[in-house]
Amino acid sequence: MAETDSGSGFHAPSISEFFPPAIFFDGTPFEFNRIQLVRVIVTVLLILWLWLSTRHAKLVPGRAQSIVELALDFVRVQIVESVLGKTAGRRYLPLLTTLFFIVLAMNFAGVIPFLNIGGTSVIGLPVVLAIIVYVTYIVAGFRKHGPGYLKISLFPSGVPPIMYLLITPIEILQVFVLRPLTLALRLLANMMAGHLMLVLCFAATHFLFFEGGGLIPLTGVMTLVGGFGITLFEIFVGFLQAFIFTLLAAVYIQMSEDDAH
Repeated sequence: MAETDSGSGFHAPSISEFFPPAIFFDGTPFEFNRIQLVRVIVTVLLILWLWLSTRHAKLVPGRAQSIVELALDFVRVQIVESVLGKTAGRRYLPLLTTLFFIVLAMNFAGVIPFLNIGGTSVIGLPVVLAIIVYVTYIVAGFRKHGPGYLKISLFPSGVPPIMYLLITPIEILQVFVLRPLTLALRLLANMMAGHLMLVLCFAATHFLFFEGGGLIPLTGVMTLVGGFGITLFEIFVGFLQAFIFTLLAAVYIQMSEDDAH
């Protein structure tokens, strides 16, 4: 943590933002901190919102039901069916819809007052979600092609045999390592960067308003406006990352079930 030379209150954001002190079970494998608490709260709120919005579903939906149906239709039409088609998409719609809602809700936690950090801004959750996608597309490939899935994935057709010495190691790395790794890291990096920018803007605003002398507090207006601008941008990024994560999951499943690459 960086401080001003006078030892006053400005603290620049650092990586320690993502490693808060334990609330319960400090020093054990079951350590529970603020970020895990945020994840629990977001999960409960998401389930509660979906339940309350749909428990009395009507043919002519009310406002809350309409929002849920709009979100479900967006995932179904714009992601699942556009990539997998209606038949295959029906099998994976529950999983992909769940992924979209979880990533979206956890991302938005970063701009919700009193939560103020995304549940996806620490590596654990992005890794778990990427592993779920990884297992799903590997199982989908073997279920569709049997043991031949490895041949289809690692030895593309129409390639001179000598080129397999180069292509097959690349395909092994891509299918079994890079796909899940990039899924997790892309989501993590975007949410970490957004959180750090928000903390920087609002910490600077607080410092300039309450500890700056002379005309310095006026410059806090710029950091305040910048903070609100970044907040709006983070809402967009949170939605975009949920869309990209779910879309790539659908694409990887489609590639696994494809007859040839």
